[in-house]
Amino acid sequence: LANRISESSGINAEYGETAVHSVVKDISVGKILIQTCQATGEPALHYLRLPYGVANMHVILMDATLATGAAAMMAIRILLDHDVPEEHISFVCLIASKPGVQAIAYAFPKVRLIMGELDADIDEKFHIIPGLGNFGDRFFGTT
Repeated sequence: LANRISESSGINAEYGETAVHSVVKDISVGKILIQTCQATGEPALHYLRLPYGVANMHVILMDATLATGAAAMMAIRILLDHDVPEEHISFVCLIASKPGVQAIAYAFPKVRLIMGELDADIDEKFHIIPGLGNFGDRFFGTT
């Protein structure tokens, strides 16, 4: 288990970091901060910190939600660019949309997808529907 890493994609991954650390005390943690532009739905990389030797690790890529899949696909591409094998990447989220899951499964068929709930679609604001609105706002109390 010491050879695993928890990556976070966007601010929403903070929800799971404490839980992972409580189970695996010596886990290496990196950060990938990708935020999606609300107007266009396009992801933008804001911060990247990967541990030394990430190419030899199994990666748990975490985000609270998977809507369009664009940010997750950017994070996966970053890991692949750092020589992490596709089959060593697991993407974990609480809620996913069907279009987002389909996009990742098509682009990266060897990435393992783990989700708590699969919802039908996304709306014009790129929120999962029925979903729960903006997870970051709910989690951090910024609504």
